[in-house]
Amino acid sequence: MKVLKLIFKNALRHKLRTFLTIMGMAIAVIAFGLLRTVVTAWYVGVEASAADRLVTRHSVSFILPLPYAYLDKIKQVEGVKTVSFFNWFGGIYIDKNQFFARFAADANTVFDVYPEWLLTKKEREDFQKERNACILGVDIANQYNLKIGDVMTLEGDIFPGRWDFVVRGIYKPRNKTTDATAMIFQWEYLNERMSQDSPERANQIGWFVIKINDPNQAALVSSKIDALFKNSPAETKSETERAFQQGFIAASSAIIEGMNAISFIIVGIIMLVLGNTMIMSARERTREYAVFKTLGFSGSHLVGLIMGESLFISALGGGLGLFLTFPIVAFFESVIPKGWFPIFQVEPITIILAVSAVIIIGVAAAIFPIQRALSTKIVDGFRFVG
Repeated sequence: MKVLKLIFKNALRHKLRTFLTIMGMAIAVIAFGLLRTVVTAWYVGVEASAADRLVTRHSVSFILPLPYAYLDKIKQVEGVKTVSFFNWFGGIYIDKNQFFARFAADANTVFDVYPEWLLTKKEREDFQKERNACILGVDIANQYNLKIGDVMTLEGDIFPGRWDFVVRGIYKPRNKTTDATAMIFQWEYLNERMSQDSPERANQIGWFVIKINDPNQAALVSSKIDALFKNSPAETKSETERAFQQGFIAASSAIIEGMNAISFIIVGIIMLVLGNTMIMSARERTREYAVFKTLGFSGSHLVGLIMGESLFISALGGGLGLFLTFPIVAFFESVIPKGWFPIFQVEPITIILAVSAVIIIGVAAAIFPIQRALSTKIVDGFRFVG
């Protein structure tokens, strides 16, 4: 108990210095947590990928369309259970800053290949019956205060013109990694407009999403699909949904890796901040340690005093930082458009890394002061003037 009391008093001997150290560590932990949250949010789409879903796109580039006529051929491939398809629509809702995913999809199959988008039977039937109906994710509906029966008007960019949609359903996510920020409407509505306005763009889709019977046969089924269209004007590339999502992330890999590296550089900064405080404290207490040795304090006692003080300050700073990380992340989640990061929350791995870093830093920052205290002779300690 006396050692604990000494640790507490030593840590608060220079209140301003200790306070600044704690605040510096707290700010660094907050920055670490926020950056790690951005990194983990970027990978949510990969984590949400289903093992029994394939994506078939144009072999040259995702932005090039595929013929709608491919649908029947893909359905006949052995191992294929259900086939749906999508077009990226884009468009502007309210203004260009309001970003969220907007897709034209096959109304009859989209919720078969994505069962994690939860709808009532009535909502699904109403969506299928009305040509300009749309389905919204619950997060988007809440963000824009939209409800069933409301009309959404989009200004087309990829597909020019004014587009009016009636909200006929609001889907809910089955689990926390499911994106609840998408808008889906009938591909038939898009195709009819294209048939009238731009016939050369009619009967084209962006990509197929294929549900297969056996996830272990994903590579085999993919190769069979691609073989169907080999040497055709629009060859395909089929891959698992996870690989497809990773391909998108790869385009931004330099940014993500940079943010990831910065988050760990911050850990090093925290160690320097605490290490500097502990070295200053140890230097100031050189004579005190000499007195302790004279009174019979062993080396383990000195190690406990210095290590305890370092861990105490580290725990206070890290704990404060972690405590503040949650409301700050929640604030950022509330101000950024939902479509940028569908899932933006502090993940358990971020907490584990932060706590581990705080403990390691507390230990590492005490190593040099401990070595100095143990190696300094009693006589030299009394002679020291700091």
